[in-house]
Amino acid sequence: MKKGIVTVIFFMVSMFCMIAQDKTFAVEAKADHLMDLEGKPITFGKVLETHKGQVILLDIWASWCKDCIVGMPTLNAIKKDYPEVVYVSLDKTKDSWEKGIQRFKINNGSHYWAPKGWKSDLFTAIDLDWIPRYMVINKEGYITLYKAINVEDKEIIKQLTK
Repeated sequence: MKKGIVTVIFFMVSMFCMIAQDKTFAVEAKADHLMDLEGKPITFGKVLETHKGQVILLDIWASWCKDCIVGMPTLNAIKKDYPEVVYVSLDKTKDSWEKGIQRFKINNGSHYWAPKGWKSDLFTAIDLDWIPRYMVINKEGYITLYKAINVEDKEIIKQLTK
């Protein structure tokens, strides 16, 4: 009996946590500075503004991340139908980030580098604990998919088509 009650409580808490996921980015996350391919700083909020009115697939990745690289062919297939992909890299240096883009032929989408790495305000705000991390942001700027760690997660396509 106790085991059944504990299971029900665990299930309810898990469901509450999924429902309670963030739907918007914190002020600190939007104020976090990234770097674009031209070496210019840009806030994450400005990145979101740039893509306002578009459904965005946010891909947090790094060139040293095996799971990130293994998922690139699938991500490239997704980009054919849903081209608004924003890449944010956790590479340790700007040089390794740029080389990773070239090496893995990530030619389309918008590319940014997070110079503060894991400690950035953006990543702290979204509780980043694993990469790759995929998020979907709708046309109104709301997060419709908070966390997917596998590019083949069916929820990604489901949210991109809403």
